[in-house]
Formats: sequence, structure tokens, C-alpha cells
Amino acid sequence: MNEFGARWAIAGGWAIDLFLGFPTRPHADVDIAVLRRDQHRLRARLEGALVSKVAARRLSPWGSEELLVSPVHEVHARWTDGAHLEFLLNEDDPVSAEWVYRRDARIRRSLDDTFHHNGEFPYLAPEVVLLYKSKAPGPKDEADFTSVRPRLTSEQCKWLREAIASLSPAHRWVEILVQEPYDR
Repeated sequence: MNEFGARWAIAGGWAIDLFLGFPTRPHADVDIAVLRRDQHRLRARLEGALVSKVAARRLSPWGSEELLVSPVHEVHARWTDGAHLEFLLNEDDPVSAEWVYRRDARIRRSLDDTFHHNGEFPYLAPEVVLLYKSKAPGPKDEADFTSVRPRLTSEQCKWLREAIASLSPAHRWVEILVQEPYDR
């Protein structure tokens, strides 16, 4: 991805670990976020891999010239040596330079606040990762939330709280995000 030439970032649980600066738990896969508008650039980088899209919860080949449109947002690449990556197509508004939540376009964040870098690796902002995890949080998601919550700034906390509340006002994370002091 170093020569990708467009925004990309580690997503999911690994993004949480990159934000924190240490591993918090084992991870089953590596997710990489890219902007949907850069999908042809991504497809070109995946030459030599078996590339599939996830559509209707099933894997099917992603043709080299095929344009992926919503709701398709997940791509899997597998190489002959067994390496496997998952790519997540993220929406954005190029006019406002904002990331747009694919489940509700009212939820937005500047691209600069969404794509972070720790000096070695780009990673998706923890509040954005937690927003995705808030839909139906399982044990891994709860562990990630618990690990990250004390490290969020007040601004990150407020954004996450408002984003989750706009989708699910009774979500238990909303109440927890209100209770904690976040400025370090």
C-alpha cells in the first residue's frame, strides 16, 4: 500500500491498537480502509491476487474493470502464499473533504480527522472504528471500546456520542461517553 497513491488506513481492531500504541487482543484479520472513489487504483494494486467482492453476504469475483457501487463495500484479496487482506470501501464527499458514514450520510467527519498516522502506519480514527463497532457490539467490540474510551479527547468523545445517539439514542455507550472526562 505504500505506493497506493491515495488515502488508506488500517481499520478495525488493528486501528485501535495502532492508536493505543500496543496490542490489546488477538486479531483474526487485517482490514484496510480506502475511499470508494479510489477503487480502480486499489483493483490495479491487487493484480496477482484472487480478488472477491462481498455482495449479499457472498463472495464473488471482482472483475478488473468492474465498478463497485453501494451497498457493496467489502473486498477480499488472497495471494498464492496464503496472505489475505480485507478492504473496506469508505464513502466520502470530495467537495467538503469529509468521510461519510455509509449507514447514514448525515454522519460525517473531515477526512483529515478520519485518517490518522502514527509515524509508521496510517490508521482509521478510533472514534470512527468504534462507530462501526457500535452497530451490534460483541465481546471484541466491547473490549475495544473499553480500551479506547479513556484515551479519547473530549472532541472525539462528543463526535462518537452524537453519531451513535443519532442512530440509537438508547445505546449503552452513549451514557458511558457522557459520564467520563476525556481531556488529558
